[in-house]
Amino acid sequence: MDLAHLWFWIIGILFIGYFVLDGFDFGVGMSLPFLGRDDVGRRQVINTIGPVWDLNETWLIVAGACLFAAFPQWYATLFSGFYLPLLVILVTLILRGVSFEYRHQRDSLRWKAGFDTMIVVGSAVPAFLWGVAFANIVNGVPLDAGHNFTGSLFTLLNPYSLLGGLTTLLLFFVNGLLFVALKTDGQVREDARSLAFRSGILALVVAAGFLAWTVLAHFSTPVLLFAVVAAVCLLVSIACNLRGVEGWAFGFGAVVVLTAVLTLWCALYPDVMPASNDPAHSLTIENASSNTYTLQVMSWAALIFLPLVVLYQGWTYWIFRRRVTRSHIENAAAAH
Repeated sequence: MDLAHLWFWIIGILFIGYFVLDGFDFGVGMSLPFLGRDDVGRRQVINTIGPVWDLNETWLIVAGACLFAAFPQWYATLFSGFYLPLLVILVTLILRGVSFEYRHQRDSLRWKAGFDTMIVVGSAVPAFLWGVAFANIVNGVPLDAGHNFTGSLFTLLNPYSLLGGLTTLLLFFVNGLLFVALKTDGQVREDARSLAFRSGILALVVAAGFLAWTVLAHFSTPVLLFAVVAAVCLLVSIACNLRGVEGWAFGFGAVVVLTAVLTLWCALYPDVMPASNDPAHSLTIENASSNTYTLQVMSWAALIFLPLVVLYQGWTYWIFRRRVTRSHIENAAAAH
């Protein structure tokens, strides 16, 4: 395998890391209206991701930077053609980040409610639009001979991509609920488990439909294999949640997201941006990649720094592994 193909899979791994980690972040944010019965409960929910949400987003930054360096033509076509959806994702991510930092700056319930709304919107919109974007990348978009996107916003809002957006939205929501159940106690934990079961059934139906569509449209053995593994793991995750084995439920939920993204990545290979109007206009790994020297330098940098990033992130999760209890938040508030 040459370096261009290797970097296609490395970038895939980076996006998988982002969707697995920031995916449950999005789910936690979307769960606020359903789990936080009072301000203490909402703080429990938010504090589950308080120490890690910004670290999870670094995977997107690294993936985008690697995409720019390894496949500049792909980066240019993607960001110019998908400019509006990606801009909306960026703005909502900024709003979400601001909300985490400023929510606790005043005791006003109205102040907190406003930022809670921004957290929900800043979680739900990217969760949906990432699915729409990646479904369009896999399914193909109209490109001219210069690899420029020739469609419109409505071209991107097709049935397959909308189903993809709904799939990521529900999978992230379920995984977020499982993470809240794993990290909290009391009423919040029970509500999260109950809602995770109900939404998990809906996610199973929607995801099965999207993955079946993907397999039929882009059939290969790896695509079929990863789609089946994703469906089975979602069933196992739901069953573990019913038994109260929250760690296993969340772990299998993470594998669902991992294998679902792998299904799309295998369906895309060896293209990076298929042209739906004329296959001759498609961007492939070969015609979109940087030169060999650039890829060699990137490979050495990845070999040195990527393990350090993974180790640091693992250490962070280990340090903040304890449950966020209601009594801890109430005692901290009383101390102030």
